[in-house]
Amino acid sequence: MQAAMAAQQQPKTTMVDAWDYKGRPAVRSSSGGWFSAAMILGVELNERLTTLGIAVNLVTYLTATMHLGSAASANAVTNFLGASFMLCLVGGYVADTYLGRYLTIAISTAVQATGMAILTVSTAAPGLRPPACASSSCVPANGKQLGVLYLGLYLTALGTGGLKSSVSGFGSDQFDETDPGERGRMARFFSWFFFFISIGSLLAVTVLVYVQDHLGRRWGYGACVAAILLGLLVFLAGTTRYRFKKLVRSPLTQIAAVTAAAWRKRALPLPPDPAQLYDVDDAAAAGEDVKGKQKMPHTKQCRFLERAAIVEPSPACTLTDVEEVKQVLRMLPVWATTIPFWTVYAQMTTFSVAQAQAMDRRLGSSFQVPAGSLTVFLVASILLAVPVYDRLVVPLARRLTANPHGLSPLQRISVGLLFSTLAMAAAALTERHRRDASLAGATPSVFLLVPQFFLVGAGEAFTYIGQLDFFLRECPRGMKTMSTGLFLSTLSLGCFLSTAIVTAVHAVTTSAGRRPWLTDDLDQGSLHRFYWLLAAIGAANLLAFVAVARGYVYKQEKLADDDVAVHA
Repeated sequence: MQAAMAAQQQPKTTMVDAWDYKGRPAVRSSSGGWFSAAMILGVELNERLTTLGIAVNLVTYLTATMHLGSAASANAVTNFLGASFMLCLVGGYVADTYLGRYLTIAISTAVQATGMAILTVSTAAPGLRPPACASSSCVPANGKQLGVLYLGLYLTALGTGGLKSSVSGFGSDQFDETDPGERGRMARFFSWFFFFISIGSLLAVTVLVYVQDHLGRRWGYGACVAAILLGLLVFLAGTTRYRFKKLVRSPLTQIAAVTAAAWRKRALPLPPDPAQLYDVDDAAAAGEDVKGKQKMPHTKQCRFLERAAIVEPSPACTLTDVEEVKQVLRMLPVWATTIPFWTVYAQMTTFSVAQAQAMDRRLGSSFQVPAGSLTVFLVASILLAVPVYDRLVVPLARRLTANPHGLSPLQRISVGLLFSTLAMAAAALTERHRRDASLAGATPSVFLLVPQFFLVGAGEAFTYIGQLDFFLRECPRGMKTMSTGLFLSTLSLGCFLSTAIVTAVHAVTTSAGRRPWLTDDLDQGSLHRFYWLLAAIGAANLLAFVAVARGYVYKQEKLADDDVAVHA
């Protein structure tokens, strides 16, 4: 009893950079931590379950029920995925500048649930689907039917974009980086975050796909609506325990401000000595709030941007602001050369699913594997590649490279790009074998597709983590929120690039009366040539990436060189 009374009499420790839901300084003991983080993780699980559950099985619905062609169906899937990831940039900007992460998550979850509800109605209402095929005659879906379907898809994509931009950040806000104990728990939070993403992926490609194929899509999509709403209620229930951070200026705003100021002062000459430009020290002396700004060394690239920091007639930005924008520009070649990996990844939810539909999917005497569930091998490969890397690759790489972390981020990405190229070569060989066997009257086993799923999954484990590490490490301290957006935009653009390549290949190979590569009946097309094309693009991109990576200097090395120069 005395101990309890003494504990009550002790002053409560409040935090200086976090607030509770009423705007008061957050009390460390009664806010944040694992309890709050756990209520946020459920939202991410449902997001992954929903997005992947739609993507891996959508192509079968568009071809078999909506009677669209294989190329149009593949493009619809990649456009949906591309929009989901591209909207993360919009969601991040809105969260950073206007709503904050909490409100962005809550509103985006409601939008996602609305989109899934419309999809449920679209697949359940007979008038929103074309009639079944009569003999060999199929009527494709009309504008109204496709309009309702796409409305549901893109509302879901809008909600996904808002969620993905804010969930990991709001989860990490529940831990204090300045406290050693909480910093360690934050690191474990990201591990659990990846774990929940993987669990959502497994549920999507197994349970959800099975429900869609055997009970009906309306039940599968309806279950997603229920799961999303339940996750939203749990998320809202934690409101009184969350830690909230103040809104900060969006990195996109900083980039725009530097660019606009440099353009306005384009006629002014640059001073011969960069020390004459306005910088963090000058801003601090003038009473400006520069807390958290890490002064960056001057670089010689893109010097026209430095006009934004000219003192006369008045400084618009600091030189450090300019150098942070330069740092982002230096990262763009790496960013651009990782996009083709996600073009290859997109094939696992489009043409690889179409291949699976045309193969023997029997497992035992009574069970038939759903075509969309082949993605389980991709997820399994990811889960296997992570511990293999940590236990085998890292110790070996330490001995060979003297890098305490094993492979550098750019080296990890290069391994992932190599795996993706090998995956497309394996897919081409498998498809050629499948087609030849089918034309001869045989139906090969669907498990011949496992190598391409495993190679892409292993590639994702290397590329995903390498990209995330690279952008987190290399983004300037004042632009950390941009790291997630830059990374996810490569996924988006990879999907859109897939759409562009499919459209171009379909147009070129159908011209002049030639037989197209991409046909509704795979036996009548040449899908293997399309895979070889992607393998060639991947190989050329790998060479370009290696050239970019060899010339890239990590930010930490620049800072170390600058420190040596200062003390020399």
